Amino acid sequence: MTAYTVRTEDRIRETERARLRALVAADMVAAKPLHAEAFQLITPNGLALSRDEYLGAIAAGQINYCAWEPGDIAVRLYGSAAVIRYRARLEVIFNGQAVPSGEYWHTDAYEYRDGIWMVVWSQATATGARP
Repeated sequence: MTAYTVRTEDRIRETERARLRALVAADMVAAKPLHAEAFQLITPNGLALSRDEYLGAIAAGQINYCAWEPGDIAVRLYGSAAVIRYRARLEVIFNGQAVPSGEYWHTDAYEYRDGIWMVVWSQATATGARP
């Protein structure tokens, strides 16, 4: 593994952590540029949300992340694209209803566009484990 690869993988990890901090803080100014215009999230219950639907729901308080604590983030780099995978503990309030704290696997596809890494696809899967 080259130094370039390690630095790039670390930059992608930090971008994901910054994205998660922005989502927990409902900071759309910070979050929006980290999500590609064609971003799509597949939620643990199979709902597909576009970038505007997802970020709009967070901005409106319909999705309120209380905590999003990622574990180690694995990165597979493919030139100007990367796939990341990690397990995280989430606490979220969805439409005013607290979802029990739980563990989720996250798989995200990133692309390097306009000088930054941004997420284009994201999928979360519940593990069934409760802390």
